[in-house]
Amino acid sequence: MRLVVDLNRCQGFAQCAFLAPDVFALHGEEALLFTSRFDEALRDQVEQAAAACPVQAILVDFSDEPTQGVEGRVG
Repeated sequence: MRLVVDLNRCQGFAQCAFLAPDVFALHGEEALLFTSRFDEALRDQVEQAAAACPVQAILVDFSDEPTQGVEGRVG
């Protein structure tokens, strides 16, 4: 699981930094710092931070996680 932030879209509202301070931080008044890969224990906080972003600049990417309950078919 990894985090993608569109820094061109980010307006520095800092909702993410309040909800997931171990992953997001503001440097100065507007520059957002973030960790693109984070511990599974922080998953709920990161999902809440992404949902709270007023400009939807945060994407949580689960594409590297294995798909459960889906079997491949040949033929």
